[in-house]
This record gives sequence, structure tokens and C-alpha cells, in this order.
Amino acid sequence: MNPHIPILNIDQAPLQDWAHGERYQARMAQIGRLLGARKLGYRLVELPPGKAAWPAHAHLVNEEMFFIIEGRGALRLGERRHPIRAGDVIAVPPGPDTPHQIVNDSDAGLIYLCVSTMQEPDIVMMPDSGKINIMAGSPPGGDKSARTLSLCLPQDAAVDYWVGE
Repeated sequence: MNPHIPILNIDQAPLQDWAHGERYQARMAQIGRLLGARKLGYRLVELPPGKAAWPAHAHLVNEEMFFIIEGRGALRLGERRHPIRAGDVIAVPPGPDTPHQIVNDSDAGLIYLCVSTMQEPDIVMMPDSGKINIMAGSPPGGDKSARTLSLCLPQDAAVDYWVGE
């Protein structure tokens, strides 16, 4: 890609394989960085059948938008599941009431574009596991080596402000 032209066709996106355990698997490309984006993150995601890229989560700072390019699946939003298909645009504003997850529950591939604000610090709640993830120095999807704080712990691990003082 020519660094002076902020255009990339998704068929040229450098996809990388990623997986964790049995439920999470995807091919992803961080295309925002390639295009020189500064305030938005753009990620291309390909999900194989039966998989999700991430656990259900809710960002308290960053907003996300998803555009379904190809295939069918389900958007889990809170306790409800909504069918999704090619052409759908999904908005997920920040807040504890918007835990979300895209799952490929079909027998074919699902491809989508995720666009997110890249504000930091961000706090991410993970309702299924009861965890909270706090990131500063680099937002979710950003350069992990630039993070000044990355802390993931059970929500019930909190202590009173004055403990130990």
C-alpha cells in the first residue's frame, strides 16, 4: 500500500490467524493502522462457523460499529440474540448496559468490519466471566507494547479505597 493514499481494498488486507480455546477463532487484519487512522480503529474479521472472536464485553469508554460484509450470524446484545446478515450495520454505544458479541452460528464464513473509537483509558466489562479489564496508554486494538496499564481481574476483587493507607 502507498502510505500517501489512505485506500486499501479488503481483499488485500493482511489477515492473521488468531484462536483461543474451542470457542474463539478468527482471521483478523488491523487495517486502521495501515491506513494511517488516528482516532478510529478499523479491523476486518473473518469468523469460521461456530466461532466468535471475543467473549461478550461492554466498553465503558469506546463506541463500536460493525458492518457485516458477508455471511450470517448472531449479535448477542445483553441477554438477547439478534440475527445478522450481509449488509447489516450495528451500533454499540459505550456503557455497562451494552455487552455484545458477534457469533457465527451458521455453516458458512462470516466477515465483518469493526470500527471503534480509540479513546483511552478504556474499561471493559466481561459479564460472562465477571471480569473487568482496564487499559491505559493504548486503547483496545491499539499497540499493546505502548500500554502503561493493562489489568484484568475479577470484578469482586475490588477493595475499599482506604485499605492499606
